[in-house]
Amino acid sequence: MEVRRQARRGRGAVTNPACRYERARVVPLEGGEGQERFEDEEIGPLRTTVTPDATKTIIARNDSPDVPFDRSINPYRGCEHGCVYCFARPTHAYLGLSPGLDFETRIFSKPSAARLLREELRRPNYRPDVLALGSNTDPYQPAERRLRITREILEVLAEHNHPVSIVTKSDLVLRDLDILAPMAGRRLACVFLSVTTLDPELARRMEPRAAAPARRLEAIRGLSGAGVPAGVLASPMIPGLNDHEIESILEACAAAGAASAGWILLRLPLELKEMFSDWLLENYPLKASRVLHLVRETRGGNLSDSAFGRRMSGEGAHADLIRRRFEIARRRLGLRDRPEPLDCGQFRVPPRPGDQIRLFE
Repeated sequence: MEVRRQARRGRGAVTNPACRYERARVVPLEGGEGQERFEDEEIGPLRTTVTPDATKTIIARNDSPDVPFDRSINPYRGCEHGCVYCFARPTHAYLGLSPGLDFETRIFSKPSAARLLREELRRPNYRPDVLALGSNTDPYQPAERRLRITREILEVLAEHNHPVSIVTKSDLVLRDLDILAPMAGRRLACVFLSVTTLDPELARRMEPRAAAPARRLEAIRGLSGAGVPAGVLASPMIPGLNDHEIESILEACAAAGAASAGWILLRLPLELKEMFSDWLLENYPLKASRVLHLVRETRGGNLSDSAFGRRMSGEGAHADLIRRRFEIARRRLGLRDRPEPLDCGQFRVPPRPGDQIRLFE
């Protein structure tokens, strides 16, 4: 079912486009003489539901040349943070749901994640490498405060001396300093805070249930103070909307203790192209035309480009300008372009009761 213009307080998407695999679509009439106006059943605030997901495997593999890891874990499907630009939104279609409001209100948790991870790490043919936590949806979204799935995963990784890299928008990561700080002391952990803007109003509209920018800076400060390598991911940079903040974002994060920095250009795959355009028209109608024009300039005349090597950074004069400004600011502030390498050589499989003693190792 497709329902347009459903802006709700505290939610990012203003539309709930139909799952692209559905053949039938219901489009509400705009009203008018002789027409019966469609009324949505839930005209008030939408509540978030969290449903356990009976997943059978937990480590996702990839061979993309655009990302610096080949394995990741996402403790949740969907994300209540509601970031309107999130490139992961179209993945909700795999569940028969909308990438719009469904993505941020119908969350699926993986309560068996720690057990499944322990089983995978104990396989004889497993070879350790840095595991990315939260590459698709945020591992510290609101449901984590109660469910603690991310914390259980970290406990398993710490038990096995397995390196982990975390990306989040939440200061909830500070809750797990008792695990992350000792791991970082053994070069087994680093954390990136995604900081898209320092403007609280823009953040409220664009990332309605994520931590405010000031709290993300405090998270960087807390991580760095505890000895956990902290970086900033200025992502996504949206031409004409937040790209003017590149220098100020990096300066604020460096002052808070960030040691490295990266950036990604806005990506609008599949349904996200129309959804983001609708959000712009709803929230920034006077800027919408220019922003979309600049996005097309960085994407070869389109709103999206999925080609490896270009999808993260774009092309053209405006993309090159963002890249140069970022590099100049990063070097001026002494920020590395990537964190110090983590150590994969400490990995071990702890013995369990009943295991045979290994005489030759």
